[in-house]
Amino acid sequence: MHEWLTDWGGSEDVTRLIIDCFPQASLLGIIDFLSKENRQKLNVADIKTTFLQNAPLIKKNFWKYLPLMPLAVESFDLSGSDIIISNSHAFAKGVLTTAEQMHVSYVQSPMRYAWDLHHQYLNDYRLDKGIKSIIARWLFSRLRMWDRQTANNVDMYLANSHHVQRRIWRAYRRPSLVLYPPVRTERLLFQPKKEDFYVTVSRLVSYKRIDLIVDAFSAMPNRNLFVIGDGPELGNLRKRCPPNVNLLGWQSDEIVQSYLGAARAFIFAAHEDFGISPVEAQACGTPVIAYAEGGAGETVRDVRRLAEPTGLLFSTQTAAALIEAVERFDHLSANIDPVMCRKWAEGFSEARFKNALTMFMDEAWQWWREDPSCMEKKMLEAHLVAPAFLNSTSMM
Repeated sequence: MHEWLTDWGGSEDVTRLIIDCFPQASLLGIIDFLSKENRQKLNVADIKTTFLQNAPLIKKNFWKYLPLMPLAVESFDLSGSDIIISNSHAFAKGVLTTAEQMHVSYVQSPMRYAWDLHHQYLNDYRLDKGIKSIIARWLFSRLRMWDRQTANNVDMYLANSHHVQRRIWRAYRRPSLVLYPPVRTERLLFQPKKEDFYVTVSRLVSYKRIDLIVDAFSAMPNRNLFVIGDGPELGNLRKRCPPNVNLLGWQSDEIVQSYLGAARAFIFAAHEDFGISPVEAQACGTPVIAYAEGGAGETVRDVRRLAEPTGLLFSTQTAAALIEAVERFDHLSANIDPVMCRKWAEGFSEARFKNALTMFMDEAWQWWREDPSCMEKKMLEAHLVAPAFLNSTSMM
């Protein structure tokens, strides 16, 4: 069970590899508007969707249908399946199951706009005041109630990072195991020789904090920054862009890789659940300067405290803290080996993800058949002590 299939991103790559592991599985999604090229990546004959597939203008305005998403998810009849795997960042985990079915949910994040980023979303979409604010807050309150209630539909949770593991516990009061998402490290070329510029790659939305990065480099006119990506913040960024910052907009994978490989360092200021782009940069042999909270704190090895470092972390999400980090990186970058960056990134490979997921599902199914009520407890006891599904990268 996937969420909505509209664009291709990290979540869709997870679903693609789940299908690779279990090619006999059927794929369900609330809506499906993938391009023909992206749909072929999933390698399935058919994608089952809900009644929202034919809703008016939903292709471009599916966010306006959020109040109907729970009803849509619950409309799937899964009675013919023994095992359900949901890939969830909002509604997918809420599918209705029976006592004879094992449901494992791979959680990208509990519903961000209803939980952690609730007030930020209200501000970003100008829903923080007036009658619209009251309606939006009531709606999100109802979604939180539904989200927590349907947490009991899941027999075992997998989290995509330790950061998300803590959020699952806070939102649902349920334990989980960590399985880092796949990164296509094998398609990224290692480049040991670096040039004198910095780069960031991101969707240009507010919580990615590209504005913070631009402001920091405005105060460092002798350092050049390239920003790759598109999004609603592009216009605002153009207004505040100094001469040493270049906004390149959307670029092809080949162009993105060329900048990732040649950059002196990759800059990352977002508070992400995991964050694939810093790992991709490291796969190219490029160090990362990143905000320490969220997934980046798990995927970047800080040069000041860990052996075989791959970057430097800063603890405050401000331009001043980033400026200090860049200046400190200048003095410490000689201690970061591009080869070690590549080696570390390979621990997040697609092959590692598939092997770990297959092993996990086989074990979970064996415990489930013996006693469903004890499956979660036994899995946790076995793998919190000897974390077979936490690759070595998580044991920092």
